[in-house]
Amino acid sequence: MDNSKRQKTIIKASIIGILANVALSAIKAAIGLFSHSIAIVLDAVNNLSDALSSIVTIIGAKLAGKKPDRKHPLGHGRVEYLSAMIVSALVLYAGITSMIESVKKIMHPQMPQYKAVSLIIIAIAIVVKIVLGRYVKKQGEKVDSSSLVASGADAMFDAILSASVLASALIFVWTGVSLEAYVGVLISVFIIKAGIEMMKETYDDILGHRADAELSRKIKKLLVQEPEIRGAYDLFLYNYGPGRDYASVHIELPDTMTVNEVDILTRKVQLKVYKETGVILTGVGVYSYNTSDDEAAKIRNNIQEIVLSHEWALQMHGFFADTDKKTIRFDVVMSFDIDHSEGRACIYEEIKKLYPEYTVTVLPDIDITD
Repeated sequence: MDNSKRQKTIIKASIIGILANVALSAIKAAIGLFSHSIAIVLDAVNNLSDALSSIVTIIGAKLAGKKPDRKHPLGHGRVEYLSAMIVSALVLYAGITSMIESVKKIMHPQMPQYKAVSLIIIAIAIVVKIVLGRYVKKQGEKVDSSSLVASGADAMFDAILSASVLASALIFVWTGVSLEAYVGVLISVFIIKAGIEMMKETYDDILGHRADAELSRKIKKLLVQEPEIRGAYDLFLYNYGPGRDYASVHIELPDTMTVNEVDILTRKVQLKVYKETGVILTGVGVYSYNTSDDEAAKIRNNIQEIVLSHEWALQMHGFFADTDKKTIRFDVVMSFDIDHSEGRACIYEEIKKLYPEYTVTVLPDIDITD
């Protein structure tokens, strides 16, 4: 889906959400004030916050859809993450406000006065929220919009909370026991929890998190399908907003290939990865491996055994030994359980004891993708 269609889908779903939530908020507020029900009033406030969230989502989608410029050559896609953070902040604020008001009503109770028509309207509102939530979430998943997915999930939460409001009202009608202030506290807890979870997820998107394991494995699999490529390593994925993924990687090639052959191959795999995954390989580095030196192969086996004897050494790659010039070079992927400089020094000392006549270069790599 191109960016213009994606933006239209987000705006359309958000407008539907705004209209529905404003209408629900107005109706619930009127019912809540008329019946002196704090739970229904808070439910109305929650719907209003949802409408505000949808407005923020529209603004975010509009700004994120701006074309790249000289100052922002990779586009404005990450604005969507900022808008999602604002949405989560609004949800969190609504939850905290609801909690305060509910506690006040527990300390200073006021008996509600429900009418049958009010309860029927609340029941209809629950159904509307369920339908709205399913629709918005589905559209969000369709266009990979974290803001829409969050709004859809929040709407489903709202339906559950509205059902608890309806249940407390029915209990009061049947038994005369008022639980609505306590239900208000329950609503507040759920809203606060949802806000924190949304904020955490968006925070991870902004900060940067481990790449999707399925995607990283797929890219590596596509690369090693080429007969010349023995392995793909050091895959770094960079995200600049939904649908804007870039990557760099190292591939291991035989030491007999010419620069022209490498150039043809890297262009081929760049196009292949883009067509299959939508990820743009901005850089393809190269490791060479020995193809005709039996002594180098023995050295590699010995060193690999030493390196992988350490639990924190996850992988060794990019190995090349020049037995004439007496040089050895390789990379080691280290876990986050050890300081990389310490791990490198440890491995370096062990290799130098075994091959003192060689110049050894050990480069530590980060365990960044699966």
